[in-house]
Amino acid sequence: MPSYQFRCRSCGDTFEVSRPMARSGDPAECPAGHGDTVKLLTTFGTVGASSAPAPIPAAPSGGGCCGGGCCR
Repeated sequence: MPSYQFRCRSCGDTFEVSRPMARSGDPAECPAGHGDTVKLLTTFGTVGASSAPAPIPAAPSGGGCCGGGCCR
């Protein structure tokens, strides 16, 4: 289950709430009982074989700017 970070505007406390994604936008109450909270933007990144850039194919060889013809 994903966790969402919130910050209380009354006391400044930052806290996490675990809930289903379907309820990600629901308001959360501060652990101290305050109701004026704001959901924080969090980022998530992964690194793996699928995130590696694709190799760049080699340029065709021979012929200079005309693709093999004489450009004189």
